[in-house]
Amino acid sequence: MTWEEAAAELRDALLSEDLIRAVATTGAQRLTVRPIEVKSGPALQIVTEDGVRPTTRTVPVTKSAVEPILDERYRNWHVETARQTVKVQISKKGRVLLSKGAPPVAPATTGRGHDREKRHLLDPGDPLFDVIGGDARKRRQVDAFLRALDATLPAEVPDRLRVVDLGCGNAYLTFAAYRYLTGRGLDVHLTGVDVREDQRERNTRLAAELGFANLDFVAGTILDARVDGSVDVVLALHACDTATDEALARAVEWDARWILAAPCCHKDISRQLRERQPERPEASALTRSGILRERFADVLTDALRSAILREQGYAVDVVEFVDSAHTPRNLLLKATRTGRGNPPVAADDYQALVSEWGVRPHLTELLHRIP
Repeated sequence: MTWEEAAAELRDALLSEDLIRAVATTGAQRLTVRPIEVKSGPALQIVTEDGVRPTTRTVPVTKSAVEPILDERYRNWHVETARQTVKVQISKKGRVLLSKGAPPVAPATTGRGHDREKRHLLDPGDPLFDVIGGDARKRRQVDAFLRALDATLPAEVPDRLRVVDLGCGNAYLTFAAYRYLTGRGLDVHLTGVDVREDQRERNTRLAAELGFANLDFVAGTILDARVDGSVDVVLALHACDTATDEALARAVEWDARWILAAPCCHKDISRQLRERQPERPEASALTRSGILRERFADVLTDALRSAILREQGYAVDVVEFVDSAHTPRNLLLKATRTGRGNPPVAADDYQALVSEWGVRPHLTELLHRIP
């Protein structure tokens, strides 16, 4: 197939009334096209990234407007419409490959014809995942987490958004959050923190390969890793047990404006409940059985974390951010700073819980170290 033939297919898809989005990449260069409505009518929003700073422009839905981006000869195209998905790849030898597939969004089966399934904020087929990997379940978790982030951030955010992902591991969320936030046209500096040096080296190499200039990685513990500058947003996806407490403590220490933390296991409070079992025979129905104690510890731990954050001046929501079929650890703490202080209700809730169950949350101990 010739490039002219492939370009004709891409042109038709970009100009179609049912365009969903288009992504084109060549190395560090990335272009995203989305349909939008402006006062004059339908238009296309074009975001261009070169690994340094994204630029956004709006153009009319015309052949002359899309022709310049086709002339750029991006090596990979992924265009989604409500009717089909069009992919074009240009090999290193210049061979042009075109493929067409089913549309990414299908009508829902609720009986209401106008309803459709939710669209991905970062599609599982995004070329980003060709570089960073991640199975289908992980990609769904990441997309759901991004939805929560999108719902948490206001329409107007700081000119420069400082984000830290604590306990990032393979950094699927880190890379996806950077891609998504810069795709919104935001000036983002994002740092991923993980205790393993080999993870830092791997993630740093992939960031360079993707051309993500304002994405860096630090090796160190959550509590002691050095992160320069003020922090606006703290993310933590499945930091195990008290590592979530450490992430929340650092967020409070930084006075972060927004916190999103999806806890993993809750072993610390479960252990404390088990140790107190002989002292609380009236509660043995909850604490004797290992599985019941663990599930109750999950609820108690996150209730305590929520009360502590409210005491620290945060408004807190606890939600399920993804279907439990994708991960049983699907609870998310979303906190937005409203101001310093110790709301009486939050303090009362906290005291009632610790007095009733005789536990000492690790987050409380960590916050005592903050000046």
